[in-house]
Amino acid sequence: MIEPDTPGADTPGPDTPGGDGTVELLNDAERPEAWTLLIDGILQSEVDLGDPRHLEIEYMRRLGHLADLAAPTAMPLRVLHLGGGALTLARYVAATRPGSRQLAVESNATVAALVSQRLPLTRPGRRRPGTGEIAVRVADARAALERLPAGSFDLLVVDVFAGARTPAHLTSVEFTVAGARVLAPSGIYAVNVGDGPPLAHARGRVAAVRSVFAHVCVLAEPPVLRGRRFGNLVVVASDRELPVSGLIRRIAADPFPARLVEGAALDQWAAGCAPIVDAHAEPSPAMPPEVFA
Repeated sequence: MIEPDTPGADTPGPDTPGGDGTVELLNDAERPEAWTLLIDGILQSEVDLGDPRHLEIEYMRRLGHLADLAAPTAMPLRVLHLGGGALTLARYVAATRPGSRQLAVESNATVAALVSQRLPLTRPGRRRPGTGEIAVRVADARAALERLPAGSFDLLVVDVFAGARTPAHLTSVEFTVAGARVLAPSGIYAVNVGDGPPLAHARGRVAAVRSVFAHVCVLAEPPVLRGRRFGNLVVVASDRELPVSGLIRRIAADPFPARLVEGAALDQWAAGCAPIVDAHAEPSPAMPPEVFA
């Protein structure tokens, strides 16, 4: 549900001009309960209400693997999602870890209202399968983060895009410190980074995360890691050992296999890049037109 103290929004239609672009929900002809969320024609989320365990987007599948390995099987988690979208990962966690308590922070009130209306967590008289306890708050991700109690989450997932770019104030060391503060001592931090050649932004983001957490790895498809094309890199961090071996097995078996980079290889990959700080932060690079072709 959208929390009562959330700023309201008019009930949108399927194609609604919002404060952050035109918001659309498109039904999948092959999967009757699957929906795609677009803003200004840019893919934001894909979710299957009938089977919330199905993760169509590759980087979201990697985040799902991380959620699977974050704690013993089926153990409930406390999860903070910065970037709500269609609540794809939140629904996945609720289905795979019943009893989890989750908060999704969505900055676009139009998106939150549309998802609440068209893709509700509950149907009249019953809850959708695998929705659990998911609250949605409409707010700026960093402002909401800085107001949350310390040590209150086991997993923090940062997946925030204003259209195709992550806002500058969500890319820095200072933002990462704020994220670390709300995690339990064994908590895991994960962020989806969009970047392409020459990967300067992604390397700066990784350097920022490494300046805060003791253990860091990066998951991405090889052409993206090598700076040959634009794509998504999932950065995972914690002050405890990460489930590296499990992640390697799972991402290698995905339809579009990914690699995991850590340790000395990550030292080399990020060499020479200074951590991004608030004073010099910029939005993530815009996706090139061919990504949408």
